Amino acid sequence: MLKAQSIKKSYGKLQILKGVDIAVEHGEIVTIVGASGAGKSSLLNIIGTLDKPDDGSVLIKGQDVNRLGRSQLSAFRNKEIGFIFQFHHLLVEFSAIENVCIPAFIGGTPKAAAEKRATELLDMLGLADRIHHKPNQLSGGEQQRVAVARALINNPALILADEPSGNLDSANARELHRLFIDLRREFKQTFIIVTHNEELADLSDRKILMKDGLIVDHL
Repeated sequence: MLKAQSIKKSYGKLQILKGVDIAVEHGEIVTIVGASGAGKSSLLNIIGTLDKPDDGSVLIKGQDVNRLGRSQLSAFRNKEIGFIFQFHHLLVEFSAIENVCIPAFIGGTPKAAAEKRATELLDMLGLADRIHHKPNQLSGGEQQRVAVARALINNPALILADEPSGNLDSANARELHRLFIDLRREFKQTFIIVTHNEELADLSDRKILMKDGLIVDHL
């Protein structure tokens, strides 16, 4: 599913990633843990094609993403990668269903098909009666579930989550963690999750420990 090799990244004179290798199989939930500044989010951004490495390669479903042109890369990212962040980044002027549909519309999915898929996802996530609510009418946990639905809308190969429960209270965080397990069971969804939450990390198939820009252990 994913194979990244010898990933290096510097910002100015500061070397953030020093030659990272990581492989993730289809249907795995892998968490990346480590102290702040270890390079976790930088690695996730490179895997997600939001940033480019100075050296190394990233293959997703056999595609070397570094060989794609800008428009090809944008289309590939929209189709094959779903993102969940600590803050939901929902567009406040749009309803839940409209927010979920945005990646599908970008990918050229007809409106009726996109809305049907979005409705199914929101229903599955317990938001059937909230699809026309705007973000300020939703709780924090509901907003994050809308963000999860948005990440799933295009049936991506890979979902990348950066501190997805970091802005939630403990009850909503546990609910979100259980949701990831359910999604893997139902859809064989593949997750790479950067987290400081030990409970979430312990639910994964593998924990990868990063320190000073390197993977130092598999737990």
